[in-house]
Amino acid sequence: MALPDYINTFGQDLLRRYGERVHKLAINAGFTCPNRDGSKGRGGCTFCNNASFNPNAKQPHTVAEQIEAGRRVLLKRTGARRYIAYFQAYTNTYADVEYLAELYGKALEEPDVVGLSVGTRPDCVPDEVLDLLSGLQAKGHEVWLELGLQSASDTALERVNRGHGFAEYKNAVRAAHLRGLPVCTHLILGLPGEGRKEALSSLDKVLNLSVEGLKLHPLHVVKGTLLANQWRRNEYLPLSSEEYISIAADLIERTPRSVVYHRVTGTASKDILLTPEWCSKKWAILNGIESELWQRGTCQGSRLANGSGLSLEKTG
Repeated sequence: MALPDYINTFGQDLLRRYGERVHKLAINAGFTCPNRDGSKGRGGCTFCNNASFNPNAKQPHTVAEQIEAGRRVLLKRTGARRYIAYFQAYTNTYADVEYLAELYGKALEEPDVVGLSVGTRPDCVPDEVLDLLSGLQAKGHEVWLELGLQSASDTALERVNRGHGFAEYKNAVRAAHLRGLPVCTHLILGLPGEGRKEALSSLDKVLNLSVEGLKLHPLHVVKGTLLANQWRRNEYLPLSSEEYISIAADLIERTPRSVVYHRVTGTASKDILLTPEWCSKKWAILNGIESELWQRGTCQGSRLANGSGLSLEKTG
């Protein structure tokens, strides 16, 4: 068995709809963040060292150059010949709409790029940006708005210096849906002060807004962050791999099968990762989630009373 037998994954969803493998291709367009430049705050989130996750953050290559480099790697690694340009680093709607239109347009000029996935903050999606994305979707492009919520608890968001609350997220989702734009919501498991109960609460609040996609990430401590200092002072204790796998499985079981999981874990490179060590082992966690669901005899949506889960017959 494989993870897609238990979870409605983004890769399998694209394969069904396009008839071939379509892969996300990450792009760093050199954006900053309003929580770092003083617009909303300074220093960013307590866990954020985004530049460390994006080696070209200071001097990124052009969009075309990044796509060419990415397609060479992905073609060799996965065999994919069509791509979604994933604007990933920092806040990818944080600019004038004219500049954004030019930037997104450069990605879509590539003949093998079928669409965009735009990562941003819930407080950085004004109407004109949503109209731009909606217009690109109307031209036949695949378009996803990825909103970094992390938690539906305002207390937790304040604790990590997020700079926005759940209200901004709710407004952004509703505005996107008015334009027919699908939303993928990012949730972080293991934020300071949060455990299983809080993760389930965040999931419920997000699903109540009928989002189309989800991403789950474990909170990991990396160099150069306030969270690293808190961890060194024993003020923060990360989840164990067993805890993460168990909580992730709980969320998956409670997610309707119509929702697409773009990701169920996240990693950090060993050169910047401080703790937990298991966050450098992507496949161990993916296999662990698959094994956990198999042992439970469950799958995505199994614990929903309305029968909207994946067929258990498909999971053996």
